[in-house]
Amino acid sequence: MGHNFLSDAKTMLLLLYFSIANLLNLAYADPPYSFCSNTSPFVANSSFQNNLKSLMSYLASNASVSNQYHASAGNDPDRVYAQYMCYSYITNEKCSACIDAASQDIMQLCPNNRNATVWEELCQLRFSNKNFIGQLDFSGNIPLANRETIENSVQFISVVNENFSNLTKKAAFDHTQNMYPTGKLALSDIDTLYTLVQCTTDLSSHDCNTCLQVAIQNISSCCYFGRGARLLSRSCYFRFELYAFYEGAADTRTQKVYNFPRGKTLTILKIVLGTCIPTVVLAFLTASCIIYFRRLSRKETDEEKSHLAFLQELRKSSGSTFAEGNKVSSEELPWMMDLSVIRAATDNFSVSNKLGQGGFGSVYKGILSDGSEVAVKRLSRSSEQGVKEFKTEVLLIMKLQHKNLVRLLGFCVEGEEKLLVYEFMPNSSLDVFLFDPTKRAELDWSSRIDIINGIAKGMLYLHEDSRLRIVHRDLKASNVLLDNEMNPKISDFGMARIFSSNEDEANTARIVGTYGYMAPEYAMEGLYSTKSDVFSFGVLLLEIISGRKKAGYHQSKCAPSLLAYAWQLWNEGNKAELIDPMLSDSCNADEFSRYMHIGLLCVQEDASDRPTMSSVVLMLKSQNSFLPQPERPAFVGRFMDNLEATVSNFSVNEMTLSDVGPRG
Repeated sequence: MGHNFLSDAKTMLLLLYFSIANLLNLAYADPPYSFCSNTSPFVANSSFQNNLKSLMSYLASNASVSNQYHASAGNDPDRVYAQYMCYSYITNEKCSACIDAASQDIMQLCPNNRNATVWEELCQLRFSNKNFIGQLDFSGNIPLANRETIENSVQFISVVNENFSNLTKKAAFDHTQNMYPTGKLALSDIDTLYTLVQCTTDLSSHDCNTCLQVAIQNISSCCYFGRGARLLSRSCYFRFELYAFYEGAADTRTQKVYNFPRGKTLTILKIVLGTCIPTVVLAFLTASCIIYFRRLSRKETDEEKSHLAFLQELRKSSGSTFAEGNKVSSEELPWMMDLSVIRAATDNFSVSNKLGQGGFGSVYKGILSDGSEVAVKRLSRSSEQGVKEFKTEVLLIMKLQHKNLVRLLGFCVEGEEKLLVYEFMPNSSLDVFLFDPTKRAELDWSSRIDIINGIAKGMLYLHEDSRLRIVHRDLKASNVLLDNEMNPKISDFGMARIFSSNEDEANTARIVGTYGYMAPEYAMEGLYSTKSDVFSFGVLLLEIISGRKKAGYHQSKCAPSLLAYAWQLWNEGNKAELIDPMLSDSCNADEFSRYMHIGLLCVQEDASDRPTMSSVVLMLKSQNSFLPQPERPAFVGRFMDNLEATVSNFSVNEMTLSDVGPRG
């Protein structure tokens, strides 16, 4: 416990240090800003360098006709991928000049680097030896604050947040905006807030939304003291000012009387903080030591209290009425297992027994003394959220008994260890089979139909057939386990929530789950219901029948996601193109079309249009039941621009550059 406390104290000191550093240093400086990786450098005059030079030259010339573009040059292992984005309020002429400058700067600022990004005043440019096109990346985001400060008014922050929340929705989900909306809001008779957001157009809608949500968090944690701020990210851009920067106006920085009172200048702030920092740090360390020694003297630690409270809650549950209406006997309850038993079963959690890594910890295979195989879920010690998920999973799954739900055999709470012991699934999880080119061949059409129907029955049990109404909130391929006969069993109930009989939906500020499987009303507004699970089921169904992942799908020129691709084929009448090629011999075209139809009904944008799981199970069973026409799915990605902009030796969207020379 003492070690953890000291670790927390160090973490708090680091956060204090970086917060102060942000306040002192995050001001608009003269661009360019750069990020250079520390990966192995390329050799001068190598194939990689030649490909990079050719690609930089091509992108700079292309910027005069397009404000965003991506391409690649050469062949592996010397292939170079690059992308630029000019901010959409500038002209093509300015875009060309900006990318030309960025091309020169990136070579000078990051010499011999295989991965680099540079941000100019009006554009950004990046390249890498790995394909990043269509991949969300908000690592290394750079928040910048205007040099002139404004008091950290609650009213001002609220206005900025609301404005950016609206723009984020427009950028991600309004197809008319081309991932670039602007906002203009009068704050008073003399002051107006100007805002804009922009995503790279290779992103899917939900990735654009994620990037901008992260940008808002980055800005709110450091830069609301400025009268303007911007966030530089590889995948998106975010800015607000109190002058019309995207209309060509300059920041005159004239002295005005603001409704939101101005603060001190950054220079004064540095002086004040420079004087106070030593005192604050000394006081913090003194207080930390006092708290630490007081905790050492306690007879009952907070951890012990939490442990005891959890066990008391578990004992109360053991006498309650469970899902099937009968009291569960002690023999049927998951039993408390000794840590030593689990350590022996897993060979002390050896790497050779590790089955996988989850959001809240690792999973290991174990063999008990009687020879039975188990799967042990070990919570990460650093995850505070994981403790909540652990309690939820134990207390909830005890009350659930269904052949399509994984069975909990035992658990352990000892010291810092929190462990769940499940029945072992020899065929691992569905994603292992579904997204592996070799193993996917083992899933013929009949097997996939059985898996889909099993998942549907398990979800119906959670929603309607048990005495509880449960929303899983994280249904996905990796959370569907397969037994030795390939029967599906839904797992991971750490994020599940119980609904009362008169409750249809709930709201949360803490969004959990997996992007791509999350329904739009949940991802955007925190609203979840059984219809949220129906959406996830629909995405999973389409993955199963197509053998393709939900996101990052770029084989079609006009569909950057699986939902967009399926919707496009549906409207074109080319449904058969979605069929997994592995199913060509075992799949009935009419049956495939029906399952595709059901999947599209489940992923409709409006939750009220989606069927219930009971309706889904009925539709899957009956070949003669009527199916309504589906509306547009949620999160349909934007079509790529400039499809006609092809050049000799280039292919659209993911281009291969073999040679570039002057054109006649």
